[in-house]
Amino acid sequence: MVFGALSASNIEIVEYFWQYAGVPVACSSKRHKGAERVADKRDIQRVNKRLIIRFGVNEAERVAFTENISMAGMFIKTPNVISPNTRIAIEFLLPDGYKIELEARVMWAKKVPANLFHLVKKSGMGVRFLRFHSGEDVFTEYFEKIATPL
Repeated sequence: MVFGALSASNIEIVEYFWQYAGVPVACSSKRHKGAERVADKRDIQRVNKRLIIRFGVNEAERVAFTENISMAGMFIKTPNVISPNTRIAIEFLLPDGYKIELEARVMWAKKVPANLFHLVKKSGMGVRFLRFHSGEDVFTEYFEKIATPL
């Protein structure tokens, strides 16, 4: 079966059925402008925070920055992405000097050519924390402090 280009009304129908099935979609149609985007459906509170981190597969040897952090993970802005589902080591210092060491899993990665790296939003990888080796209590306290509005 060969499919031609979809008309605007057909796209709305497809979007409606995906939403009805419980699949979050980013709607472009005028009728569904208020529809939630995939990123907005996350229940985990994220805080935009730039921290210098070290990460790597066997040991934390590459340097990068965070764009946002949560209690469950972080977005790492880096041109040196690692394949999804890979376990990585992460180390970083909190502003008060406490060292945090943890193990995480790469959930998604977006590799961008070096000359476009700073122009493309979300070039890097999202990781989910698996296990803290040190500093879990200090990280929890720090996150609660920066996540609480003044």
